[in-house]
Amino acid sequence: MLMSSFKALYSTRNADRSITSEVRDVDEQDLPDGDVTVDVDWSTLNYKDGLVLGGLGGLVREWPHVSGVDFAGTVRHSDHPEHAVGDAVILTGWHVGERRWGGHAQRARVSGDWLVSMPDGLDSRRAMSVGTAGLTAMLGLMALEESGLSPSSGPVLVTGASGGVGSIACALLAEAGYEVEGATGREGAQDYLKALGVQRVLSRRDVATPTGKPLEKEYWAGCIDAVGGSTLANVLTRLRHGGAVAAIGLAGGASLDTTVIPFLLRGVSLLGIDSVLCPLARRQKAWQRIASALPFDRLGEAVVEASLADLPALGADIVSGQVRGRVICRPGSA
Repeated sequence: MLMSSFKALYSTRNADRSITSEVRDVDEQDLPDGDVTVDVDWSTLNYKDGLVLGGLGGLVREWPHVSGVDFAGTVRHSDHPEHAVGDAVILTGWHVGERRWGGHAQRARVSGDWLVSMPDGLDSRRAMSVGTAGLTAMLGLMALEESGLSPSSGPVLVTGASGGVGSIACALLAEAGYEVEGATGREGAQDYLKALGVQRVLSRRDVATPTGKPLEKEYWAGCIDAVGGSTLANVLTRLRHGGAVAAIGLAGGASLDTTVIPFLLRGVSLLGIDSVLCPLARRQKAWQRIASALPFDRLGEAVVEASLADLPALGADIVSGQVRGRVICRPGSA
């Protein structure tokens, strides 16, 4: 007997390895195993989703597939002791939307161990207006502060500042009292970044162009880096003594051509941020701080709503760097 059906962005791989994605009805019995079923209120579009929808990166192991690396919604059924029917929950990471079906659907099924209870001050739309990007940005800020960074330390750089993670990182840092500088490759992003609290906007070229020197003049006290590659290598040469970089992305490349000199002579730190398998207790702490500290009013222009049907085209745009801020999706409006 078939279970109730729901709408999902259903992706299949063709013989030529291209991907076809369309909104269709899916039976609940086709959902993956898990002890909690969630009615998805809102999901988002992330860089990883763009890779999945484009058949890039080798993230998906089995097709057909439902993308969506994060979602927020209401528990529909639960066999998990921590989550009851009607609870509001958030899911990010755990390879959902990659190895397992994700949140680009009206319904999802996952392990209850992966779910975060909705903190006070948030609802599903607000949670997904930041989503994985917001969690990652907050984890980066927490790591920098745990390494000794404070607003009195000096200017903090955000690279990829006009992207989804970068936008939220800028707003979080500004709200916490930091002097924020943002580097971006997008033309016309200055007013947008200033509205997020960025005090100085830099061109990506100013940060990414190699100088060939192992050390440059000390400048930034810290950095949240969403770019990697030559940008990260150059930032390391310009950190103040004891400064740190939270590495959260690789939009500019996965390789890192640098020396150990900044680490040995200035005591700088390179902090890796993993939001996919981050322990639950740290996730909860990060989400609680997001709920209490993120200036959501600053993010109004940074959040755009889309339908499930819009996501394949937007996925191509986000991979090519053409999407500014955050794209959120309400599967029920597909």
